[in-house]
Amino acid sequence: MSKEVVITGMSLITSLGLSMEENWENIVAGKSGVRYINMFDASGLTTKIAAQLPPEFEELSRKYIKKRAASQMTRVTRMCLTAAKMAVADSGIDFEKVDPTRCSVIMGVVNTGNSSVEKDTTPQNTVFKTMTNSMPAWISLEYQLMGPNFAVNTACASSAYAIAFGYDMIKNGLADIVIAGGADSIINFEEIQGFNALYAISVANDPPEQASKPFSMDRDGFVIGEGAGVIIMESKEHALARNAGIHAEISGYALTSEGYNIMAPRKDGEGMAHTIELAIKNAGIRKDEVGYINAHGTSTELNDRYETMAIKRVFGDQAYRIPVSSSKSMLGHTIGAAGAIEAIITAMSLKTGILPPTINYHQPDPDLDLDYIPNASRTAAIRVALSNSFGFGGHNATLVLKKFQD
Repeated sequence: MSKEVVITGMSLITSLGLSMEENWENIVAGKSGVRYINMFDASGLTTKIAAQLPPEFEELSRKYIKKRAASQMTRVTRMCLTAAKMAVADSGIDFEKVDPTRCSVIMGVVNTGNSSVEKDTTPQNTVFKTMTNSMPAWISLEYQLMGPNFAVNTACASSAYAIAFGYDMIKNGLADIVIAGGADSIINFEEIQGFNALYAISVANDPPEQASKPFSMDRDGFVIGEGAGVIIMESKEHALARNAGIHAEISGYALTSEGYNIMAPRKDGEGMAHTIELAIKNAGIRKDEVGYINAHGTSTELNDRYETMAIKRVFGDQAYRIPVSSSKSMLGHTIGAAGAIEAIITAMSLKTGILPPTINYHQPDPDLDLDYIPNASRTAAIRVALSNSFGFGGHNATLVLKKFQD
């Protein structure tokens, strides 16, 4: 029997805060988390900015992770486990009272962050720090969960894919609870240098806060961010049986491949449009029910142009009446964590009736003419929203979320 899937726990760790509440307050206020890089000497790079976590993260992680275990994890893995424990706390789950064989962990993982900025790597912990399955493994170990735990890597769509797979497990009765999300950081010399060589990231270093400007005429590439986003998914039946609070419902998704280019999306957003169209069909909703789209919105020339074209292709004239915004304007691009972080922001929009803005939208591109919620949040009573994630390699994902109504 097909089950309804709901979100009962959520957590965010980003450049805008180390708690769900702090993040949401700053997102609604339209603040930027982009600053000059201080994790290493970036003077030899063309790009000198990124959206780094607040320095208090290490102190926060020590509250959640024991010293010995922490020494076997990278900073990124500590982000993931800390966020997972915060999401579990938000959900109110007592894992001693549920069947551990029906609890799964799925994380979007592009890399573990074992890069040139990682500290205290020794021969004894090198393997543990490098294992891309370490994030879901540590979460399963923490709660002694015995359902499947695994990582999925689909570039910038990784954690959206993780949520989609978790949705399927619950929908099809294979799990009662799934912990899903992702964590990432590519704020290091070598990867920034690589993206500079591809002309993919912004070089608008001054002022840092204005560098990420999705859909604007003067956009010049994405800004790298870091962080973690984790959600707790349950069947509605399971959640209600334990009187859980419910943040939102997940009603469907689509995952597709562009089959086109390792870096560029299909011309005119054809692949993106196919993904959005299929997600709407799979979720069994009408197009006129969609009240908000949290865009992939990277602040690159092709993504913003083609994503806009895709939305128009799917919705026709209605596209001009659907508010669209990019959280990356504030948080930067958190790569493997982006899909989960943006799904959580979308869930909060449904729950609170507040649509977050696209900040730094000061020079409109005449070819990009949708309602991008420029510079300031707004209120709207929405019932259905989409969250888009499109990754290098042609990995596309669109998640469909609904406002929960008991």
